[in-house]
Amino acid sequence: MRSQPHAEHARSYYAATLNRQLDYPPLDGEVRADVCIIGGGFSGLNTAIELAERGRSVVLLEAHRIGWGASGRNGGQLIRGVGHDVEQFRSTVGDDGVLLLKRLGFEAVEIVRQRIEQYGIDCDLTWGYADLATKPKHLEGFQADLEELHSLGYPHDVQLVSRDRIHTVVGSERYLGALIDPGSGHLHPLNLALGEAAVAESLGVRLYEHSTVNRIDYGPEVRVYTDRGQVRADTLVICCNAYLKELEPTLSGKVLPAGSYIIATEPLPEALAEELLPGNRAVCDQQITVDYFRLSRDRRLLFGGACHYSGRDPSDIEAYMRPKMLKVFPQLASVRIDFQWGGMIGIGANRLPQIGRLKDRPNVFHAQAYAGHGLNATHLAGRLLAEAITAQSKGFDVFDKVPHATFPGGQRFRSPLLALGMLWYRLKDSL
Repeated sequence: MRSQPHAEHARSYYAATLNRQLDYPPLDGEVRADVCIIGGGFSGLNTAIELAERGRSVVLLEAHRIGWGASGRNGGQLIRGVGHDVEQFRSTVGDDGVLLLKRLGFEAVEIVRQRIEQYGIDCDLTWGYADLATKPKHLEGFQADLEELHSLGYPHDVQLVSRDRIHTVVGSERYLGALIDPGSGHLHPLNLALGEAAVAESLGVRLYEHSTVNRIDYGPEVRVYTDRGQVRADTLVICCNAYLKELEPTLSGKVLPAGSYIIATEPLPEALAEELLPGNRAVCDQQITVDYFRLSRDRRLLFGGACHYSGRDPSDIEAYMRPKMLKVFPQLASVRIDFQWGGMIGIGANRLPQIGRLKDRPNVFHAQAYAGHGLNATHLAGRLLAEAITAQSKGFDVFDKVPHATFPGGQRFRSPLLALGMLWYRLKDSL
């Protein structure tokens, strides 16, 4: 993997409202650790914390800055569940495996809650979330979700909201109903990532920024090389997700980078903010090209979506996203946009996070492909990886059983091919 120029954080609302500034040096020379982790996002940070809490020595390498990728740019929505339609894996993992996946989707949010509370991380954690329906079939799906959550013993009071009461959830005429979940919520993701980096450091993890990995030598002892140094470790964990490129081709072919984009308005008057999102919940619709939005701590509307599979970013994110926002909230026509940014998320063919071990390399683990729902799933991945590395983990074993297809077309053509496929789904979704 050829070295690249190192970058600072994207010019986002999150980067403009950091509550701490952390700087870690590049790796220089040779270091030794029990575990080397590549990637300074939520997956890598939480794997490092979990391992350090279990007494392992850890080195973490980040090519740019901690939280530089999707972990520091995402919509900040903390939503229960892992994967999309885990029922599809019943023939592979069995009835018990499907049940465990569903329950791990609840546990994932609790891991985030506990981490924030245990270490006092200031990241604007706010509880309350709603799925929004634009079609009758979405309402049918909400009813099925509600019944399943009750059957699984979900501990929060999830409620269906009909169209005649939708104004209590969102100030828009676009939606037919909602499913409210007080056990999910939203937060400032970059402040969470930096808070977790500080936790990892306090536990003895050695963190290095601006340390692009150029080569990996596999074996009983893994050697990981950067421009100026190397790490020797018994175990390697690869947590690069959409930014993996061809560092490990057996993994990069199974995750497709897709662009997602967010705009943030100027701070809104309190009455207008309350009109848009009564209850201050994060919300998400059910379209293929999903819209998601929420209010920030200072009452800005953060509006995101528009997943791009072409590999090309819009030349003007505000011009691209503002019309989408105004379809939902025409009352914002005169409101100024203060921030616009985007980044890559990682998507797998079956939409289940890929948490496992490389075939024929028992000391090499990985986590990737969260399909836009990584805030909770990354934290779950960190726990499962640490459990598998230090002892045993039923949850890890279930994820590791699921096969993941390689996207066709190679590095050059896989994104254009999937873009054509997603165009068909968007056309179907519009009918």
